[in-house]
Amino acid sequence: MPEQTRAIPATSLPQTLWAAIGRGLRGKCPRCGGAHLFARFLKPVERCRACGQDWSLHQADDFPPYVSILLTGHIMAPIIIWLGLQTDLSAAAMMTIVAIIALTLLMGLLQPAKGGIIALQWWMGMHGFSRAPGRREVEAVADAAAL
Repeated sequence: MPEQTRAIPATSLPQTLWAAIGRGLRGKCPRCGGAHLFARFLKPVERCRACGQDWSLHQADDFPPYVSILLTGHIMAPIIIWLGLQTDLSAAAMMTIVAIIALTLLMGLLQPAKGGIIALQWWMGMHGFSRAPGRREVEAVADAAAL
């Protein structure tokens, strides 16, 4: 099924992969940056209200939780070591603190991770997205400006 997107100003297009991922991390449309990417916590909108990009094509699957767990583990390791060495808390108190911080981090990182991964898939033309749509649009605008 071909993508039905609306033309947007060249200044609205992300110029690099990292710009698109940054928009996704913030929960904005990676293509135009003008609308929300998510309808609910982890459910992306079917189409962007601003540019019409179809976001139902993504296949982020289990990668966002993996990224969230990986980041949480790397952040939590020094915290757990510090708590163990610097405090006189009981094991139960320490485990309660660690569990609360870890769950907060996991939940806080999950949506940005999914937005970034959806942006990556869109930019690279992975899965159902047309071949490298982000790069092709930016290159087309640059070519048109050079003429």
